Amino acid sequence: MLEMNPDIVCAIISRAREFHAKEEVVIPEEPGNPGDDWAMQVLADHADDMTFLDLKTQIDDLDPEQQVQIVALMWLGRGDYETDEWDMAVEDAKDNWTPNTADYLIATPMVSDYLTEGLELLGYSCEE
Repeated sequence: MLEMNPDIVCAIISRAREFHAKEEVVIPEEPGNPGDDWAMQVLADHADDMTFLDLKTQIDDLDPEQQVQIVALMWLGRGDYETDEWDMAVEDAKDNWTPNTADYLIATPMVSDYLTEGLELLGYSCEE
């Protein structure tokens, strides 16, 4: 079902945990959709943070199809879709894709937990 290497997702999970664990990271509320620009405004304060920049680059360097998979995986793990609705989640993520996908994902509170849960629902796990 997942059309990308789960190790890529695990690397993003690890970096997201590292970034969100920082005390100065405050994200006020859950995002609505990837097209909203609130994520860029919230993350602007972290523009010089190397952990943020590494995570953003890691996501930005994925091709759009992989970014779509990551967003769908997050939505699955967040409970927006059931496992049997995976194809629908991917289609919806594709319809909502923007070049700001990294900002959307990083600004999502608990993104690492959602991605971990999404992976597990699809039968994958990260070795820790």
